[in-house]
Amino acid sequence: MANLNVPNTLTVLRICTIPIIVSMLTSGRHMAALWLFVFASVTDILDGLIARLARQQTKLGRFLDPIADKLLLVTSYVVFAYYGWVPVWLTVGILLRDITVVVAVTVFYLVYKFVFIRPSILGKTAIAMQMVLCAIVLLRLNYGSRVPDPLVFVWVTAGFTFASALHYLYIGFTYKRERPVS
Repeated sequence: MANLNVPNTLTVLRICTIPIIVSMLTSGRHMAALWLFVFASVTDILDGLIARLARQQTKLGRFLDPIADKLLLVTSYVVFAYYGWVPVWLTVGILLRDITVVVAVTVFYLVYKFVFIRPSILGKTAIAMQMVLCAIVLLRLNYGSRVPDPLVFVWVTAGFTFASALHYLYIGFTYKRERPVS
């Protein structure tokens, strides 16, 4: 029962918003998609904050929270690329980064029988930039040219996404596991 707490409920709620956001985007209800994306982003901030402040961090939460972020972002970018709202190469880059990290973690587990990769500042910044760019795209869909062209954010997001992928690979390849003394 310890896993059924407020932070985990917020994370599950965020996951549940994803198909609704996609439905809204594909049916042209961009303002509703924007507001639901804002809601999902706020739940992302709140779940971590509440978990830390109330000491309600759980294994389930540590597992689900990054998955919820990835599902929200990857799904959004796939839809955005399909409609031409972001470059396809950016979406492919984001997908490749996530696939690379998952494969690296899997290999790491198979080799060391242990996985503990603390989120890096580059990784967190990449995710934050991906979220900001999503918000800008949604704002631009709703407010047109009153919102600045997201081109600069596209490149900054791509840069942080690529840098974080390299950084996680570096962490994996330079990991030194302490061996028990015989």
